[in-house]
Amino acid sequence: MSAKHWHLISYDVRDPKRLRKVAQKLEAYGNRVQYSVFRCRLDRPTLEKLHWELNQLMTGEDDLLVIPLCPSCAGRVPIHSTGDQSSWAEPLPSFRVI
Repeated sequence: MSAKHWHLISYDVRDPKRLRKVAQKLEAYGNRVQYSVFRCRLDRPTLEKLHWELNQLMTGEDDLLVIPLCPSCAGRVPIHSTGDQSSWAEPLPSFRVI
């Protein structure tokens, strides 16, 4: 089982039809932060699947940027660009190591 991590995913798609398809695809995996920026909490296999699906929709003239965020960095994303950050916090473990 692969652990989930936060990722910021940004895109620049030149064609309006492809733009809508890319946005719809990302809405299925995460939340919109800005017009072309999404936050997604994904494990490695799911991230690879999303990357493959986006490559099927996008062409060589489009750009895709995927930035992995550590829990500390995810919590420091400025409020003005993210809205509610409360769901960015890592879930607390359900156990304690003594």
